[in-house]
Amino acid sequence: MIIAQNISKHFGKIEALKNISFEIGKGEIVGFLGKNGAGKTTLMRILTTYLPPTSGRVLIAGQDIGRNSLSIRRKIGYLSENPPLYLNMTVREYLRFAARLKDIPARDTRARIDKVLDDCRLLYVQNRPIAHLSKGYKQRIGIAQAIIHEPEVLILDEPTSGLDPVQIQQVRNLIKDIEHKRTVLLSTHILSEIEQIARRILIINRGELIRDQSMEGLLKQEGAATLEEVFLKLNPPQAPYNPEGIFTGQAQRFDD
Repeated sequence: MIIAQNISKHFGKIEALKNISFEIGKGEIVGFLGKNGAGKTTLMRILTTYLPPTSGRVLIAGQDIGRNSLSIRRKIGYLSENPPLYLNMTVREYLRFAARLKDIPARDTRARIDKVLDDCRLLYVQNRPIAHLSKGYKQRIGIAQAIIHEPEVLILDEPTSGLDPVQIQQVRNLIKDIEHKRTVLLSTHILSEIEQIARRILIINRGELIRDQSMEGLLKQEGAATLEEVFLKLNPPQAPYNPEGIFTGQAQRFDD
């Protein structure tokens, strides 16, 4: 479903991604991990066609993103860490707008909106302006717009950011419910979420893919009981990294 072949990305002299390759099959839920600045968001933006790679190519459902970006976007649902919302709209108005953007037929729009309102626990606030809602509700609205067109591929960047424990569990259950139906790439700093949802793990460090294994295999290989132990082992505290090869007193941040 997703094939990344030798993906590199440069921002001037900064090499954000270095020759990354992997494949994710239909129906897999894959956890995507890395410290801030490791290159996660850059790679997700490439996969969603928002950013072109410097070299390499990506295939989504057999189509090259460089040649078929518009048709591929119809196959992808994307939740960024800070979803862009129109705060003056009500929740239902915004989802109607999202449905139009994603070419959902008019005859199906109401049913799709009602379904995602229910799935994301938004029925109670559907007629309230988004500006008046908490961060947790806004995050769920972002998830709703990502799944309203029933995409084949779902890419989620910090989907439970700002949610309370009950809401977090609801989102986990929502993601689990779509296993085997959609391909999901999930990035979060809450490693316990990855342990409960994902069966496979990709770990990126300084723009390089350093692990691509099943959850069980990764824990066994690293002699760890939890994913947090693995992550800390592979990402020990160290001086800030300068991509030009010089360690300095200030971090060279180019990606979240």
